[in-house]
Amino acid sequence: MPVPRPVSRRRFLGAASSVTAALAFPALLRSAPGGSPGQRLNVACVGVGGRGWAAVQGVSSQNLVAFADVDDVRAARTFREHPDVPRFRDYRVMLERLGKEIDAVTVSTPDHMHYPIARAALELGKHVFVEKPLGHTVWEARELSRLASEKRVATQMGNQGHAAEGMRLLREWYQAGVLGEIREIHSWTDRPIWPQGVKGFDHSQRIPVVPETLDWDSWLGVAAARRYDPGYLPFNWRGFWDFGTGALGDMGCHQMDGAFWAFDLGAPAWVEPVSANATELSAPTSSIVRYGFPARGARPAVQWTWYDGNLGPPLPPELEEGRTLPENSTLIVGTRASVIAQANYFTVRIVPEVRMRELAPTLPPKTIPRIPGGDHFAEWINACKGGPAAGSHFGYSGPLTEMVLLGNVALRARRRIEWDSAAFRITNLPAANALLTKAYRPGWGA
Repeated sequence: MPVPRPVSRRRFLGAASSVTAALAFPALLRSAPGGSPGQRLNVACVGVGGRGWAAVQGVSSQNLVAFADVDDVRAARTFREHPDVPRFRDYRVMLERLGKEIDAVTVSTPDHMHYPIARAALELGKHVFVEKPLGHTVWEARELSRLASEKRVATQMGNQGHAAEGMRLLREWYQAGVLGEIREIHSWTDRPIWPQGVKGFDHSQRIPVVPETLDWDSWLGVAAARRYDPGYLPFNWRGFWDFGTGALGDMGCHQMDGAFWAFDLGAPAWVEPVSANATELSAPTSSIVRYGFPARGARPAVQWTWYDGNLGPPLPPELEEGRTLPENSTLIVGTRASVIAQANYFTVRIVPEVRMRELAPTLPPKTIPRIPGGDHFAEWINACKGGPAAGSHFGYSGPLTEMVLLGNVALRARRRIEWDSAAFRITNLPAANALLTKAYRPGWGA
């Protein structure tokens, strides 16, 4: 499916490219220029306010060589803490001027800019860290996986739970047969905690003025031009389709990560949505999305149900009387034992607790390598210096993000969709294929 790509100053993003079905991750990673375990990387950070501040902290053991941010107020804390680091409004100018000095790039921007920034860095051969979700669309996730494999660099998506203990325990328990067969999974979140179901802004009485501290045109980036409104910033963009991916896109890459990896689910065959109050501009105020994963080898078919807007699954029969389900968690129903995974898989417990205690002496040994302190930034930095690939490298996090964002395609189509991953095609609703990608604003910031 040929798809237009964003235009950039230095032809970082050029002509149309075709979607590639194969998603191979390289066996070997290219070390950063001059990189070795004992040397520090030269890291540039794009987006350094809000979540971006955490990224700066996460890589602060390395050489911070450049910051790019469009919002001086949002970035003020980082600028104050690192006054000597060069600052840019436009990430393209940063890469143009300092590209030869940069080994690795972090991307912590609104979702709609993850792809163009990551692609620009990858095309220059830089190691890349991108906050979740990896892309704004299904196609972007597929394309970043392909490009990362082609460039043979170290990558990581920022779903912190993938470096955690619980993720590994779940996989070890499953592989040892503790859980039995898995046919049913449920994930839920208290998101959205920002407005969704928005119909638009009324500017008939007053036209908002863009603050001098904000480069609105660069904030829009590849999105279509429109009038500034403070209702988009600094957080509420998440509920708008042009900028964010709603509650599902925001939390799905966390809540659905562990089971997707532990059970090797691959791509779903179909996705079926139910939602409330969605608009053409904005994600629904609540939704239930069912994913169907076909049988694979000895593993039976799996149905995975997603809930947001404070909806949730029925209480499992194993749950103790009076006990409630925690927020932002996943319930995995096994034929031998069921598990509740909390807080992005940082904690996993067999239910009920009495069953957890009974099984504890017989649980399998820990065979999967652990990440010290569960530090996914340190894991990525080590990969950049020639160590093992980070756990949420784009070869893994791309398919995970594709799966999650297919739910948004179904929500926007308001239909069940049937998915042929190899062909990158919705087979039963041809019109919905347009929702796998998006148009990019040409010439912005040039």
